[in-house]
Amino acid sequence: MDGKELHLTPIEYKLLCLLARNVGKVLTHTYITKEIWGSSWDSDTASLRVFMATLRKKLEKGPDAPQYIQTHIGVGYRMIKL
Repeated sequence: MDGKELHLTPIEYKLLCLLARNVGKVLTHTYITKEIWGSSWDSDTASLRVFMATLRKKLEKGPDAPQYIQTHIGVGYRMIKL
């Protein structure tokens, strides 16, 4: 990012790759958790929110104006086309 190397955890990397492969599509919490963890439990959704928050902190310039990842409340996430 901005000429600097971005250090991601393995889960953050998997999330970023999944979102990047599906740019412009809203991916549901269930779909994402099944792709990342192989299951979809309520605890997986809670973990997903935490990982998405840390990924966003590393990617986004400010929390109020996401440039890359958009939240669809109650549904999931979408990577925005630039």
